[in-house]
Amino acid sequence: MIRFVVIALLAACGPGMKGGPSMSSHMNGPDPVAQSSSVVSADILAREPVANTAQIKHILIGWKGTVQDPRADKRTKAEAEGVVKGILAQLKGGADFDALMKQYSEDPGSASTAKAYTVTPDASLVIEFKQLGLRLQLGEITAVEWDYGFVVMKRVE
Repeated sequence: MIRFVVIALLAACGPGMKGGPSMSSHMNGPDPVAQSSSVVSADILAREPVANTAQIKHILIGWKGTVQDPRADKRTKAEAEGVVKGILAQLKGGADFDALMKQYSEDPGSASTAKAYTVTPDASLVIEFKQLGLRLQLGEITAVEWDYGFVVMKRVE
């Protein structure tokens, strides 16, 4: 009887089953938002995950209807993409991520503190954030699009 229960549990927790950690590209959630922007790192999203746990800092940039921020309400998606391109250029030029996070991020939960989020396959985070976060190399910076706008991300641990 115990052997049967163990076999049933192993079968139920196999790859692709909801409820257990998985390093598949779907990571136990719905398909990610279609990535249609030139700022999105499709090459990184195509990689296999490189970590089971990562500390990720991010800068959220929205447009009208995506986030509750007066800056986002005044811009279109194309304008938000331009802001993201500018942020990525500043970071490539050596700008401090935390300073830009405090200046630009429209995420009230982390903008003022510059805190990092712990990303794991089963974390209660938006799927695109998890998928990209677990594919980043330490120190790597990139961007992704989701329902709330664009997110510039950096793996710090």
